[in-house]
Amino acid sequence: MKVIVAVDSFKGSLSSLEAGAIIKQGIKKAIPDAKVWVRPLADGGEGTVEALTLGMGGKLEHITVTGPLGKSVQCVYGVIEETKTAIIEMSSAAGITLIAESDRNPLNTTTYGVGQIIKEAVFRGCRHFIIGIGGSATNDGGIGMLQALGYGMLDKNQNQIPFGAKGLKELVRITDENVFPKLRECTFQIACDVTNVLCGEQGCSAVFGPQKGATPDMIKQMDKWLARYAELTTQKYPHANANRAGTGAAGGLGFAFLSYTNAVLESGIKIVLEEIKLEQDIKSADIVVTGEGRLDRQTAFGKAPIGVAEIAKKYNKTVLAFSGCVTEDAVICNQYGIDAFFPILRTIQTLEEAMDSKNAEKNLLFTAEQVFRLIKKI
Repeated sequence: MKVIVAVDSFKGSLSSLEAGAIIKQGIKKAIPDAKVWVRPLADGGEGTVEALTLGMGGKLEHITVTGPLGKSVQCVYGVIEETKTAIIEMSSAAGITLIAESDRNPLNTTTYGVGQIIKEAVFRGCRHFIIGIGGSATNDGGIGMLQALGYGMLDKNQNQIPFGAKGLKELVRITDENVFPKLRECTFQIACDVTNVLCGEQGCSAVFGPQKGATPDMIKQMDKWLARYAELTTQKYPHANANRAGTGAAGGLGFAFLSYTNAVLESGIKIVLEEIKLEQDIKSADIVVTGEGRLDRQTAFGKAPIGVAEIAKKYNKTVLAFSGCVTEDAVICNQYGIDAFFPILRTIQTLEEAMDSKNAEKNLLFTAEQVFRLIKKI
């Protein structure tokens, strides 16, 4: 029997590869001669850097960059030397979890640190980038990132505008003569599952601004400033299109990537599955195992386990899923390729107890073993 294990992280408890290794151990206890391969899995959000980098034989690099409020933060990004690929999560440099709720204010938060990571990776030889842009604290249209890459986002006195969305108010001119040349050699795959445009009722300010600390007045101001920024960008780069789906992702960072770099916006799980070449493994498998920390209705709409199941069903493979928590509406996942799913909790536990890594490990190991003991008998 050949089993492919590709599970997303059990956030707060186990990483993708940790969970996969435990499931493998459980399978082997039940069926010692089973051939089990563990593959990393993520959907472009939290855990993508670790899952892809370690799963593809890369190396994690540490760097200090400018955080969302201008103070230094420690970041980790991945480098795959063989393919000259860098794997980055923008949230590590400009994420909302880096800021206390009382300090959240998109007028002040910047994406500058994201640009610093990109620049560092380019100097290390990377020419292809996979970047997850979920979880941002920013609404600066990506101008901070662009400034770090050498673009001039200039005010009336020809000085760089300030960090944060408030800087957009002062933007009158955009220059690119100081952009480092090697950026033109780079390609960017942006993991983005958001379809919002840059401005308007469905724009980043109106839809995502409140969760980042924006008041109604701020939202109106930022939307106006972003519209002017888009106009100036289009004057310089006619291909720029602020009405394109995804331009409003990460407070307009999607617009910056599409307008100023050689970038494409794609589903996060699509990018990951292509990079780990999971389809090749699934073709020869007997059973495919996937899962995540919480299985619910939302899992069926673009999350990692369903991406795995869709590939498996192309080859008529049996798909099982393990999850720390399963909601009533998770039954919809059966319609999207997951043949059966199994919650791993064995006794009544508090959330804290359930998410303790040692408890999660024991619960997952026990459940995997018991499920595959049954499979052995069939």
